[in-house]
Amino acid sequence: MKRFLLFLSDYGMLVVLLVLCAVFSILTLEKQNATGADGAASLAVQINAEFEKDDPIFIAAGTSPDDAAFVDKLEEALAESGFTNVKSAAGSPPKVKTALRELENEPRGIAMSPSTSGWKIWGDLPNVRRLSPSEGFWPVFLNQQNLLSIASQISVIAIMAIGMTLVIITAGIDLSVGSLLAFTSVATAWCIEYLGAENAGVSGMIVGSLLGIFAGGLWGLFSGGMITAFRLPPFIVTLSVMLMASGLAYVWSNGTSIHDLPESYIWLGRGFVFGIPTSLILMIVLYIAAHLMMSRTALGRYIYAVGGNPEAARLSGVPVRRVLIVVYTLCGLLAGLAGVVTTSKLEAGSPTFGDLKELMVIAAVVVGGTSIAGGSGRIFGTLIGAFIISVIQTGLNLMGVTQYWQTFVLGAVILIAVLLDRMKHHLLNPNRLS
Repeated sequence: MKRFLLFLSDYGMLVVLLVLCAVFSILTLEKQNATGADGAASLAVQINAEFEKDDPIFIAAGTSPDDAAFVDKLEEALAESGFTNVKSAAGSPPKVKTALRELENEPRGIAMSPSTSGWKIWGDLPNVRRLSPSEGFWPVFLNQQNLLSIASQISVIAIMAIGMTLVIITAGIDLSVGSLLAFTSVATAWCIEYLGAENAGVSGMIVGSLLGIFAGGLWGLFSGGMITAFRLPPFIVTLSVMLMASGLAYVWSNGTSIHDLPESYIWLGRGFVFGIPTSLILMIVLYIAAHLMMSRTALGRYIYAVGGNPEAARLSGVPVRRVLIVVYTLCGLLAGLAGVVTTSKLEAGSPTFGDLKELMVIAAVVVGGTSIAGGSGRIFGTLIGAFIISVIQTGLNLMGVTQYWQTFVLGAVILIAVLLDRMKHHLLNPNRLS
């Protein structure tokens, strides 16, 4: 049993993540259309068989990299086959519908990517032949669009979980991160609106974002200062900050969302770089930086030392109070950054964006193997924990499980992770009273 728990602490969560992916892949196996370049290749064969070379053909696609590959491949294949009247449009349903209306001639056929086949706008063209890529059996869970969605959705939780990992390693807790996300989203949106709203340039968006992140850092600094200066329990301090930040977010926004943001601002939250979500790239960079800090710097060693035994750390020359202030400030800054990413992703700032986010973040950290007793934990373990939470939620959504049962499952996962942590510590330290 001891060897099993040691293995579980080192590699178990990665195994659990792979098993969950396999289970949800099997449970969501169904017949569906081919996507991307493969879907375009199969559709080109069908168009060649059913249409003349001069027939008007319209290609419709969404906004994902998969859709872009679909359009590029199908246009190339039809051009090589000699089709001379091919038009395409990619984007939201209103944008594609506008492009259809601007055509000189009504198309004989509409080639739809899988993501657009269910759009209601096609009901306005009952006499036009509509075509989708050929079908085949494949897990819905493993669709490229779904995997990108998992990565994009978890980025906000995973970014906040870095700061929470540092806090929990010091044997603390920060219940305020969800409210700080909401507060900074409101602050960022308000600043951008104040600086020019839809006419705000790149500098205005950058300034607004930096102010939002700075606001999160100030809240974290306040929490760390109260904890160290007055020796207050982190639970009480961060609970108070959670309520104060949430209340101010509602007051600042008058309880409503702030929507007047430039369209280009979505790049950070919903943009892509070489087909990879921008938020995912940001998340990876932050995890690499956090890993290097915890494994290669004096600050990282100090954080582990404070969590393991703060009195021994103090006697060894570790500036315990400064370390705690830095840790809570970093947690606030990362919550502020998560608020900026959320504002970009949803094109708005709202005091409701952070609801229950702190529970998701704590779950990711605990499931990732960080001990609630402090002194141990791994940054990349937290990343795996974040993906486990996201995979569970996404898989249950695909299976049609209600939100109420998903909440139950999340609570059970946290409890199991804590129990395993306690069992591991008991077996490794059988003589330690706790």
